[in-house]
Amino acid sequence: MRIYIQFEYRRIFCRRCQAVKRETLAWLSSSGRFTKRFERTIGRQCREMSIARVAEMNRLSWDQVRRIEMSYMKDLVAKHPPSKRLRAIGIDEISIRKRHTYAIVVADLDQQRPIWLGGEGRKEEDMDLFFKEIGPKTASHIRLGVMDMWKPFRNSTKRHASKARIVYDKFHVLKHLSDALDEVRRSEYKRVNEKDRKFIKGQRYTLLSNWANLDIKGKRALKLLLNANSRLHKAYLLKESFGQLWSYNNPTWARKFFDNWKEQLRWSRLKPFQDFAAMVERHWDGIISYCDPDNKVSLGFMEGLNNKIRVIQRRAYGIRNKEYLRLKVLTSFLPDD
Repeated sequence: MRIYIQFEYRRIFCRRCQAVKRETLAWLSSSGRFTKRFERTIGRQCREMSIARVAEMNRLSWDQVRRIEMSYMKDLVAKHPPSKRLRAIGIDEISIRKRHTYAIVVADLDQQRPIWLGGEGRKEEDMDLFFKEIGPKTASHIRLGVMDMWKPFRNSTKRHASKARIVYDKFHVLKHLSDALDEVRRSEYKRVNEKDRKFIKGQRYTLLSNWANLDIKGKRALKLLLNANSRLHKAYLLKESFGQLWSYNNPTWARKFFDNWKEQLRWSRLKPFQDFAAMVERHWDGIISYCDPDNKVSLGFMEGLNNKIRVIQRRAYGIRNKEYLRLKVLTSFLPDD
């Protein structure tokens, strides 16, 4: 039910400003059309439902709900500022529009919450905007930077946070390994005869999935495929075993594991895997940094954050307002006001 409240403002002449000022009411929103309590209620509903649905439920226009939600999210971000003593940050890029339009998202891995989203792409100068915003004092406290193997991220972090150690994200490394396995699958499909192709056709998801994540039907199909093709069998076993690298706490033992893993590629004729091993060798310092017990952070948080952002974008059928997307992402892991 829509309720109208009639009240009087007090108007005061300010001698310093030489202007008439109107009284500020603590319970009234900045727009003057709703109470703050009502705006908080609308803001909380928008965290779970679309703007159109909230507008329908509360008999408001779409624009009114959008403005209320923006005001609510700005207040929420202001009440939960990023820590001034950042220790571990995660860096990744997100696609905000088609045609390779990106923005950079940075998260506090200790508090497990996004703290910055910005830039007009994923270049080094875009990453510099984050360090400019937090300032050199806060940047000096950063000891760990988790990212993919994108050079501009690494260069900007080393330049602004010189004490930070670079750790390459496990999931981005494993994605390169999955791509290598998929390349082997495609080459094997072209190499084998028509009779053996039936085991490979339509099994891309089965082959790229972990054994524990497959159902009974998937495991049965994978067994048939691996028994029919020895090269794919070897490639799959190498892919499954490589994840053990991140379980070591000693760099020496991690190196021995990788050397043994790489030794199995000899005479295997798996060129995509050999290229992957060479890539790991080039970025070894950033991968092995995770073996230090002080560098143990949640490597899966950034992947979960990316999934969360995609859900936000799908719910809104694509967000064109970048400021709205920024606020949505920054408040996605904050508690309700």
